[in-house]
Amino acid sequence: MIHVRTKVQRPAAELVAQLGEFSSATIHEAQGRRGALNSDIKPIDRTMSFCGPATTVVCAPQDNLMLQVGIHYAQAGDVLVVSAGEFKEAGTFGDVLGTAMHSKGLAALVTDSGVRDTKDLIELGLPVFSRSVCIKGTVKETLGPINHPLVFGGQLIEPGDLVKGDADGVVLVKAADVEWVIEACAEREAAEADLREKYRAGGTTIDLCNLVDKLAAKGLLVEE
Repeated sequence: MIHVRTKVQRPAAELVAQLGEFSSATIHEAQGRRGALNSDIKPIDRTMSFCGPATTVVCAPQDNLMLQVGIHYAQAGDVLVVSAGEFKEAGTFGDVLGTAMHSKGLAALVTDSGVRDTKDLIELGLPVFSRSVCIKGTVKETLGPINHPLVFGGQLIEPGDLVKGDADGVVLVKAADVEWVIEACAEREAAEADLREKYRAGGTTIDLCNLVDKLAAKGLLVEE
């Protein structure tokens, strides 16, 4: 088995930047309510956000050997997506590795395990999204794949797919879909801006959300 694949097709930087302008929720809805990672993966600081192509990493539970290897091979702007068996009781990543990532210009770390040194990571300014915060240490023993397709957070992530994270969660956009998803996001934001203006002008949810016929069909009764 080849453990590390270094040839990854990444979307153009301008597409990454354009997608990154939209929220995770907007992207999820605009692409047909697809791509949302499990909701227990959250930022260590709600002001953190990122968007970038995935470098996928598999670690054994409570073992961060391949995470360190992944940092070595990742390119500036990449998001390390690290699967460690959804094991919460381990601090697989902290400020030292955070400094290594930040110094290389990596965009973010997303892991289904735990992290620690969160105060220092927040001060460093590296977006870190994890399943838990845990001080328990790890070993460096087990080899695993890097830049292989990975099932993570309920989604199949391939190297180079785009990942966007913010205060609400993390969403995946397949590399082949990026351009049309950007267009769909822009259309959705325009529609929502129009709705907000109509609400400010006195519009009601039943009218603007086209609920009149649906509620009647369901037999909604209102006592005046």
